[in-house]
Amino acid sequence: MNNDRQQPNRDSNPFSYFRNFRISDHPTGIGFILLFILAVIVGWPTFLQLRNLTNILRQISYTGIIALGMTMIIISGGIDLSVGSMTAFVGGLTIFFLNLFPSDSVSALILASIFAMAAGAVSGLFNGILVTKGRIAPFIATLGTMSIFRSLIQYFSGAGNILSNNILYADIGSGVFLGIPVPVWVFLIVAVILHIVLENTRFGRYVCAVGANEQVARYSAIRIQIIKMIPYVITGFTAGLTALLWSSRLNCINPSDCSGYELDAIAAAVIGGTSMNGGKGSIIGTVMGAVMLGIINNMLVLGGVSSYLQQAARGLVIIVAVLLQYNNKN
Repeated sequence: MNNDRQQPNRDSNPFSYFRNFRISDHPTGIGFILLFILAVIVGWPTFLQLRNLTNILRQISYTGIIALGMTMIIISGGIDLSVGSMTAFVGGLTIFFLNLFPSDSVSALILASIFAMAAGAVSGLFNGILVTKGRIAPFIATLGTMSIFRSLIQYFSGAGNILSNNILYADIGSGVFLGIPVPVWVFLIVAVILHIVLENTRFGRYVCAVGANEQVARYSAIRIQIIKMIPYVITGFTAGLTALLWSSRLNCINPSDCSGYELDAIAAAVIGGTSMNGGKGSIIGTVMGAVMLGIINNMLVLGGVSSYLQQAARGLVIIVAVLLQYNNKN
């Protein structure tokens, strides 16, 4: 007679997750909830209005799209300081390209959209080549290209606005689908795609491996240069998307536009839990980080706080996020 009794399956207990739950394991999610509650209190009742929430999502979508690509770069152990200048540069080139066609051409819009994404990807590839083939530190390489892209768009534009002649161009960035602005849809779609790439593909695993320990990854026969270069191309592509959406919304581009986008993108990634040391991060965390930045800005406005303090609040949040990462490691 078998006296062995079947042990109960602990995983089947619906409360097992909550029993093992630790706040320190979910700093981004807990911070998001607490910040949302604080924003509701400070901005009541305006904050919860649908129009206000939609405006927050629209505002963060531009830098949020870039932040998604930036997350891939940071996880791989790099950084890109040129994305703001790159966005303005690509936006200006896109309008120059669009103005070559008739002002009411729909096909011109399609070609311009493809051009923007391709130009962004090529610009990102240029950064990737400098970092991998040129063996220049990412901070220095992209600091240099930041100045190059900004100077080029200032030269081509004569330091003035570049206006679109296409009467349909503004419909791209200011369009709404199912009550949600088009830029928000683009942000969510790119987030889903990159989440799948990072979490469910061999390339995503290689990116994390290279960022965690490049030497070990090299011994594992991972093609380091290719794996480090592709995130820059992806980020350039996202900058091209943002350039298209931003310039079409305004129907023009100014050489000073998108200044500081690189800081917002890095901030969203870091607040979302991406380690500046590389090897760790998530797309979902970056989405939450971008939304948290938007909530902070909106909360300060609704609370009557000076706009000059928004950068200070953003910097404080970044410092706290980094401190939480450091404490979790120790």
